[in-house]
Amino acid sequence: MTTLVLDTQKTAMLFFDMLNVYCRRGDEAALKRTAVQIANCVRLMEASRRAGVPIFHAKGEHRPDGADTAFLLTDADYSLKPWADPIHPSWALPKAVRGSWEGEVIDELKPQAGDYVIPKQRWSAFYQTNLELSLRNRGINNIILAGGSTDVGIAATAYDARDRDYNLVIVSDACSTAHLEANHRQFMDYIFPRMARVRTTEQVLAMFSARA
Repeated sequence: MTTLVLDTQKTAMLFFDMLNVYCRRGDEAALKRTAVQIANCVRLMEASRRAGVPIFHAKGEHRPDGADTAFLLTDADYSLKPWADPIHPSWALPKAVRGSWEGEVIDELKPQAGDYVIPKQRWSAFYQTNLELSLRNRGINNIILAGGSTDVGIAATAYDARDRDYNLVIVSDACSTAHLEANHRQFMDYIFPRMARVRTTEQVLAMFSARA
């Protein structure tokens, strides 16, 4: 994969946690931001389908009782609010529950026949899933990555992909975070450029067009 052109025969489109629970909730500002992200993801999906690029959906899929979820000792919760009792953090049960509406991919990106759905129980889409097996089986070594949250699952997956020697294109305006917008910018401006090509949706679409 060069800077401007995508080798579509060796490229996958990976959407991360584009689920109802994350895309259909929040205040007005959050929903407005998510609407832009969804629109950009739809454009990426449509371009991928036209180019014959396989589409992967990594999605949180947990037991209702949280028995497959990591409840760890940390300084703060996901919103960076310190725990009142750090020895007994009050982690909430997972919201992306197997078989629930909340845990399904949004309708705009609904998986089609031939797409890959990758259930996961940790932040990285690679951790103990069949993602890498599916990619290697198709001879794929380039991944276009979009979804959220930027500072959680996108970051974990990007680090994992980098250590597995995949070329990455991270789509900055097709990712978002429900936490701190500053975290999104920090990763896009100062961290991801060292392990990936950070591009806007328009730039990625131009890479598809250049290949065509």
